[in-house]
Amino acid sequence: MFQKMKPLARYAAGPTRLLRLGIGLVMLLLALGLAGCQEQESPTTVSSETAATSETAATSEGAAPEPTPGGSEDTAAREAAAEDDLMVETVTTGLNVPWEMRFLPSGDLLVTERTGRFLRITLPEGKPVPVGQIEVVAVGESGLLGFDLDPQFPESPYIYVVYTYSHRGSPANRLSRFTLDGDSLGEEKVLLDGIPAGRIHDGSRVAFGPDGYLWMTMGETGRSTLAQDRDSLAGKVLRVDTEGRPAPDNPFGTSVFTWGHRNPQGLAFHPQTGQAFVTEHGPSENDEINALVAGENYGWPVVTRVDGAGEFHGPIYTWTPTIAPADASFYTAGLIPGWQGSFLFVTLKEQDLRRLEPTDEQFTGVSEEQILFDGAFGRLRALAIDDQGTIYLGTSNRDGRGNPTAEDDRILRVRPKQAAK
Repeated sequence: MFQKMKPLARYAAGPTRLLRLGIGLVMLLLALGLAGCQEQESPTTVSSETAATSETAATSEGAAPEPTPGGSEDTAAREAAAEDDLMVETVTTGLNVPWEMRFLPSGDLLVTERTGRFLRITLPEGKPVPVGQIEVVAVGESGLLGFDLDPQFPESPYIYVVYTYSHRGSPANRLSRFTLDGDSLGEEKVLLDGIPAGRIHDGSRVAFGPDGYLWMTMGETGRSTLAQDRDSLAGKVLRVDTEGRPAPDNPFGTSVFTWGHRNPQGLAFHPQTGQAFVTEHGPSENDEINALVAGENYGWPVVTRVDGAGEFHGPIYTWTPTIAPADASFYTAGLIPGWQGSFLFVTLKEQDLRRLEPTDEQFTGVSEEQILFDGAFGRLRALAIDDQGTIYLGTSNRDGRGNPTAEDDRILRVRPKQAAK
């Protein structure tokens, strides 16, 4: 079993406690002269504070293994920063459902709002500078969604954007490439058109992978059967080149890389292996983290959870009750102690930032889950991490499901308190 850490708590059942228990037990045995006794040891008693801030959790394969105990130096080296060690600053207020945030070469943030607006947020000041506005169908969960910069930006001055538009009186999603000249959004070239859209489950997270191809997560738009229809681009993860053509090694000769998805909202690439991982919304159970494998079927709507057997590919981790996981990233910097190599993501329903510690270098499972800022800022949708390791969060309290304050929506900056001194 592993410990699920509540806010302001450290690893209550990690290696330090096990080591302390072992030392105490040996001393007790020596004192009583019972070194040769075969009697089973007594159950461990934890403090009321530990009991109140910890609960067990299970992976999709059952209970996750406990971390292997190590020496005191090893434990100290792996001790991760807690919420108390971090500070949160408001960068920008008055936004309207920021969906995606990307860093420009200048260090500023380029941000999309679901209503169709592009903004440059100056850092560290947080001044919003209008860049452009496009016409979108922003109804329910549709609108201006994910985007990414060209890998050669600004030499190739393009951004790749997914948004919802009106197609013969009905909503549809498309991938377009826009030029970006300073603070001016320029010419549009439509790359992939007529993708199904709906009031719910439109995805869409967009990112260039380490393979140089553009990846897009697309929801099944509330029509679950589309996820099992390989001829439809809904309920899929797509992989295309910079002209919108299928990557040549895609499994079916189309844009589809994986299928059987319900509503994948986060997309991140493993810093060592390059494998893609998505966060995905379940119905009323089994929100998921999925490792993407070319051509695999992830089961929706035939199954809501699989354990890796049969025709469907199983998740590496699930949540029931659901938490609505959104944007995600691997944390590779060293700014926040103990976080290097972790998988970070934000949640809408549970309104928090979460850190998962992988069980191994390939991220085949989860050994620790840390929950931070639980409910402190409302719904969280967007996540970005700069080169130094400072984390930026985007709230989503004006999306029709939150309780916005006068300042919402906001962009927040998270960093260690010691880094601000």
